Amino acid sequence: MLGPVLLAAARSDSIRRIVSAAPVTRPVVNRFVAGERLDASMAAVRSLTARGLDVTLDHLGEDITDRAEARRNRDAYLALTEALSAEGLGDRAEMSVKLSAFGQALPGGHDLAYENVLPVVEAAAEAGTTVTLDMEDHTTVDSTLAVLAQLRTRFPQTGAVVQSYLFRTEDDCRALAGAGSRVRLVKGAYKEPADVAFQDKRDVDRAYVRCLKILMAGKGYPMIGSHDPRMVAITQELAGRYGRKQDEYEFQMLYGIREAEQRRLVADGHRMRVYVPYGTDWYGYFMRRLAERPANLAFFLRSLATRG
Repeated sequence: MLGPVLLAAARSDSIRRIVSAAPVTRPVVNRFVAGERLDASMAAVRSLTARGLDVTLDHLGEDITDRAEARRNRDAYLALTEALSAEGLGDRAEMSVKLSAFGQALPGGHDLAYENVLPVVEAAAEAGTTVTLDMEDHTTVDSTLAVLAQLRTRFPQTGAVVQSYLFRTEDDCRALAGAGSRVRLVKGAYKEPADVAFQDKRDVDRAYVRCLKILMAGKGYPMIGSHDPRMVAITQELAGRYGRKQDEYEFQMLYGIREAEQRRLVADGHRMRVYVPYGTDWYGYFMRRLAERPANLAFFLRSLATRG
């Protein structure tokens, strides 16, 4: 029951102020966020890649309210691209972007988001890396997939994210599973209404498996975004069924979650990519992590109790 409450709180300015100001919050946030500055995130990248893990970096920010802020987010990603290029990490580190951070929700937002993300994708290609468009709530899906289609005319390696809890996602997977596509499949982390999304965890899991089968049977490059041991095992079984080699798909997990499993998959020869968020606008991301798993919330509450 706490999950929907936390997801609603993720977009509450009043709760944001309370949580952000609490002295006990920062040590817990540090488990899930690699720091507020670019240099801190790069230190995390170096540590992870040294251990055989790949990364995708997310400069935190979403639901921005003015064009100047959208440009600042664009510039933050351009600086990130320069840092990855300078350290020769293009083949190990990619970037994940939320189009709402680039102005998607503003008037004329579709064109504005494309205008802001295009130079980031161009710079990423020059640095030998690529960009994946994160998916947000269901109202943004059509716009995000349209921006993806525009970008892929010049940069076919641009990735997409799909969320299994949305009713539409099986059809989206069929459309995206073609040769050259890169698709990250996740369960979904936003509060969605019952007329567009499954509400029961078992239904979401079953939808995830159906989508996973479509992507693994397709000609693209599936990116399995899940910490669920069952989904990891099912992916391995499907790889055998469809004759996929270990370099023809990858697992993705969040920074600070199931680190031992991440290392195990690398040791078994799998490609394992860690989603590394950084930046000052960490609140929405943090609250969604608490909502996803009771263990995350318990970890936070224990920290509150021990530091209170």
